[in-house]
Amino acid sequence: MKILVVGSGGREHAITWRLSKDEEKHELFCAPGNAGTTSIATNLKVGAEDVQGVCEWAKENKPDLVVVGPEAPLVKGLVDELEKLGIPAFGPVQDGARMEGSKRFAKEIMDAAGVPTGMAKTFTDAAEAKAALPEYGLPVVIKADGLAAGKGVIVAETLAQAEEAIDDMLVANKFGAAGAEVLIEEFLHGEECSILAMVDGENAVLLPSSQDHKRVFDGDKGPNTGGMGAYSPAPVITSDKLPMIKEKIILPVVRELKKRGITYRGILYAGLMVNNDNSYPHGPAAKSGSDINVVEFNARFGDPETEAVLPRLGGNFAAALFHAATGCLKDEDIVVKEECAATVILASGGYPGSYEKGKVIEGVGEGVGVGEGIVFHCGTKQDGDKVITSGGRVLSVTGLGKTLREAVDNAYSRVSKISFDTCFYRKDIAHRAFER
Repeated sequence: MKILVVGSGGREHAITWRLSKDEEKHELFCAPGNAGTTSIATNLKVGAEDVQGVCEWAKENKPDLVVVGPEAPLVKGLVDELEKLGIPAFGPVQDGARMEGSKRFAKEIMDAAGVPTGMAKTFTDAAEAKAALPEYGLPVVIKADGLAAGKGVIVAETLAQAEEAIDDMLVANKFGAAGAEVLIEEFLHGEECSILAMVDGENAVLLPSSQDHKRVFDGDKGPNTGGMGAYSPAPVITSDKLPMIKEKIILPVVRELKKRGITYRGILYAGLMVNNDNSYPHGPAAKSGSDINVVEFNARFGDPETEAVLPRLGGNFAAALFHAATGCLKDEDIVVKEECAATVILASGGYPGSYEKGKVIEGVGEGVGVGEGIVFHCGTKQDGDKVITSGGRVLSVTGLGKTLREAVDNAYSRVSKISFDTCFYRKDIAHRAFER
């Protein structure tokens, strides 16, 4: 197959890498890709959010499938435009992408579908939002309604922090249009994990569970990031919980969207909070009778969850993506290997705040073999014969193993061979699983 992968991060490198591992050899392209995808695909000088540029290339080159990685081009309607050209695309149409592009819309769909989730309400006026805070107790979650690169969520431990977050979004315009409307949400206690479901408009097949690490520092300290690591499977999601997740969370959303004229195809990513003792202190989640509640939905593969999940998939990955994109997905399209995976993000000093670019990366192309880690590029650029940093999250290193401990050890072994100025990473990936 001729396949175009849209995006430039670790997620897109992992998607391209996994496609390259299919028994059937594909002709792979990335728009724009990164320094890592150059060895397995042809990088195009077309930005991921350049809807017109991607469509012009697709019209001229007629790929068999386009796989859209990031949320921004989905929200901009890239899949809608590709469909007009008759080109199959893996990813939801613009209306479906609102499941991630608008937290208010996602809550509306969840409520209508009867999906267990926390109490929430949206506001555009700062004074009204602050007046509503006592209803939610503490801690409380303040979210920008729109896309904010994974950084528009504040868990406020005090009333002052909550009010500051509201002012940042609605008064100081810290998140631009994304924060023009804010969601105040009940804080859900428990352990968070991710389920990525492949959806074809009617049916859904769950991919292996995973858990990411959003806080920047060890011990889950510091500000939220786009993700500092992940592992799969997540022990908090036992196999007996998967049918409930599919039947009570994923499929009701797909059906509710369908009722509204939206055929959802692509990945429906459920961020879940698992609370096995059901000890929510207040709000509707305490009364839902469910030990699993939805924190949020995303409309695409997670990052860095993708780098931990895709290496665990066998079978024909391109066929699975194509079947989902064309409405004929089958359970047997997804083949899961027994091995475990762990992913460590190497980041630039200062991330998730300001950071310098252009640092030369050493050791990125060395020592990859059996038992070693897979290096996915997140924010890199080719500079002559050197690879340099070009983002806050620079590399995503995944280790595999028969056990989670072995996978984590293999990941960190590979990490130890890589260096660049100001490089840092969390040293406690999968700590929740080990604490069990």
